[in-house]
Amino acid sequence: MKPGRIVMLVLGTLAALLGLGLLTAAAGVGWVNFQQRDNGFFTTPTERYDVGTRAITSPGLNVLVDEELPDVLPVDSAGRVLLRGTAASGQQIFIGIGPQEDVARYLANVRHSELTEVDFSPFRAQYREVPGDAVPAAPGTQPFWSTSAQGTGTQQIEWDLRTGRWAVVVMNADGGTPVSVDLQAGVRSDLLLPVFIGLLISGIALLAVGVPLIVAGAAGLGKHGPPPHRPAAGPSAGVAAPAGPVAGPAGVPYAATPPGGVPPGGASAPLATEPVPWDSALYPVRLNGYLDPGLSRGMWLIKWFLAIPHLIVLFFLWFALIVTTIVAWFAILFTASYPRSLFNFNVGVLRWSWRVSFYAFTAIGTDRYPPFTLARTDYPADFDVAYPEHLSRGLVLVKSWLLAIPHLLIVGVLAGTTRTWVASDDDWSGSGARYASGGTFSLIGLLTLIAGVTLLFTGRYLRSLFDLLLGLNRWVYRVTAYVALMRDEYPPFRLDMGPTDPADVPPGGYPPPVPARPETPAPKGEP
Repeated sequence: MKPGRIVMLVLGTLAALLGLGLLTAAAGVGWVNFQQRDNGFFTTPTERYDVGTRAITSPGLNVLVDEELPDVLPVDSAGRVLLRGTAASGQQIFIGIGPQEDVARYLANVRHSELTEVDFSPFRAQYREVPGDAVPAAPGTQPFWSTSAQGTGTQQIEWDLRTGRWAVVVMNADGGTPVSVDLQAGVRSDLLLPVFIGLLISGIALLAVGVPLIVAGAAGLGKHGPPPHRPAAGPSAGVAAPAGPVAGPAGVPYAATPPGGVPPGGASAPLATEPVPWDSALYPVRLNGYLDPGLSRGMWLIKWFLAIPHLIVLFFLWFALIVTTIVAWFAILFTASYPRSLFNFNVGVLRWSWRVSFYAFTAIGTDRYPPFTLARTDYPADFDVAYPEHLSRGLVLVKSWLLAIPHLLIVGVLAGTTRTWVASDDDWSGSGARYASGGTFSLIGLLTLIAGVTLLFTGRYLRSLFDLLLGLNRWVYRVTAYVALMRDEYPPFRLDMGPTDPADVPPGGYPPPVPARPETPAPKGEP
């Protein structure tokens, strides 16, 4: 892999991720700013606050406002607070904001409740009760309030943020007990609009830098395509490979098997150097994996840890694959062609992912550490897709999401985790249910765990289980390639089990795969 292209890919990914983060923040700030349109406020729901003491107070509000800020930005107020309350009993209430020191002196030795935490979904208010036996003077007679309101019915105050330490106080107008009030709070800031514009421009600029870097890096890494496979030298595993093309079952041609076969111990399996000519029974996405007969009993327990360097690299590669797939979508739509360099890169990312998955997660079929490369190697797990010379402009609009839905549901069972609705009496929506994700194994993960436990205690990997795992993974990767727009052919609904893909040639020592044949329609007039 070329270091310069890798640096471009990493820098582009970091820039694009930061840009997406800024755009996400811009969306949130923009939504809040939209809520305060027409001089409105972004408000909380109106909720009932009940205490058996003489006052409800807030913790100290530490406010720091740059006095020169309005001269720098076209804003009238860095922030404005709204408090609106109605006494539940219909009596007069008092709402005020004052300096924290003055409020503390006023409520010294007065039993009151300090609001420490509020949750709104569902609503729950928590208080810290401050003991005392003094009877306070009526709050409306105190001169230190920065703003206040009292009376029957709904009372409302609005207050511009100022530098200092402040406290909010809600009481009965006569200072009596208990205090029960339906209260709503709100905030608005003229800073939100310039902040939104700044985040939006910064996010777009970073994406404008990051996406071209990703595409250029990916195109450079895939420019020359995967090199021809060079098989490891060594005697074949029992079956001599022919020097030229051979006929598979029913005359289906296979590419020449490279000399050497499978080295002793199964450390590597040679791959076909050329794609096989396709027929209706063969799918042009090939996934192979060959079981190492000398697997360690317990090494699979730590392979996930050993694979962490690969996972870090794959994080960047997969983000780049998403970007390049979007670029390819537009290319296919306008040119009916998948840019070959991007195609080679995306296939390489899937190939890399399959090698790591085969090693540590979904097959644990070898102890040989995966190579850090996009290209085909003699590693015992390989993936490849035949390059399409022409793709449908119409299918690209629907195949990756609409047409793929049946397969995605199946893949969700094979490789996904459980998602459940669980009952909840305190759900904020009042529906009595809540969406939650389960931590159960996927089917592939469960079968891999069974294979690992069996290997740990018996020293043997069940060959039938390995063949099933390869078939399940083959299904997942075929669907992934289809969703990534690499082929127009719809993935087959079948398990092609075993180490060798039906569309590939097996290494020495493996019988040739038997491709599935399409059903022959019955003659007219016959059932």
